[in-house]
Amino acid sequence: MVLWNQPAQEAGGGKPQIEKPPIEQPAATPVSPAPPHKEVVSRERQESVFGAGVSIEGKIEGSGDVRIAGKFKGEIQINGDLSIEKGARVTAKINADVVTIGGEVEGNVTTSSQVKLLESAQLVGDLKGSTLTVAAGSRMRGHVEFGWTDAEVAKLANVRAQEKARNGAAG
Repeated sequence: MVLWNQPAQEAGGGKPQIEKPPIEQPAATPVSPAPPHKEVVSRERQESVFGAGVSIEGKIEGSGDVRIAGKFKGEIQINGDLSIEKGARVTAKINADVVTIGGEVEGNVTTSSQVKLLESAQLVGDLKGSTLTVAAGSRMRGHVEFGWTDAEVAKLANVRAQEKARNGAAG
């Protein structure tokens, strides 16, 4: 800026050159706050992505969203959303907030919220969540529980225990 201002003074047209800096400075001011705002948005929504060519074995745990497009074997325990992309192969015990399956999963899936089986999904294992969305064309083999609150599950277990005790005493 110093070099830009110096030629303006040497040119002798000081008035037109003086008018230009105020026009350019306000234009630069809105640009500066925009990048920090974008950084704040990206910090709020953290996502880890495992690409199609990646194969991992182990345990994934923590907060944030995870997207798997490759192969994974192990355990997944996250406070966030898990997306298993079409073409991905996962062999794992899964516990997450929302699980969206588009690939192949072998293992039990537990969510605190929702499970979505996309049309390309294949699940072999038990599934438990508050809500379940199943697209036509998806496949699953296993036990499914959804829509039950913890209190309802406890009440049902208590009723079954009482019935079992009555049947045992009668026989």
